[in-house]
Amino acid sequence: MKKQTKPICQAAYNNDLNEVQLLLEEDSKNLNIQDSFGGDTPLICACKQGHNRIASYLLKMNADVNIKNKKERTCLHYAVKKRFGFLDYLLIIILMPVMLIGYLLMVSKSKQNENLIKMLLRAGVDVNATDDEEETPLDIARRLKFTNIESILKKDS
Repeated sequence: MKKQTKPICQAAYNNDLNEVQLLLEEDSKNLNIQDSFGGDTPLICACKQGHNRIASYLLKMNADVNIKNKKERTCLHYAVKKRFGFLDYLLIIILMPVMLIGYLLMVSKSKQNENLIKMLLRAGVDVNATDDEEETPLDIARRLKFTNIESILKKDS
């Protein structure tokens, strides 16, 4: 049996809000569906990629923030880990000679991630959920030395 990703999960991963909305209009059960590959929900896919607009939309539709995937991780585990993608790093490196632009890009990406985490916390995500390695989102923030995120999570735990 071939494992497949669900279309709504792929749309959330690809930051395709129109497709996510369309698939939810077609079938509201898609909101918390888990793909057969990793057990990710659309919300987990959006959080893995740092797609705040999609995450915000799914939260407004009452997506379950505490569903765990096959690695026993919630959307918060991924939101905490997500900082900069390869393209972000590349842009920062290219723009560093123009110091202010590189710095502002770095600050902007960090703020986006913090806002995503705050959205998930307001939606009631379990900050003490452990993954298959017994790590909580707070443990991940500490390990990666994300002090701002660590303080946000501490306030909520």
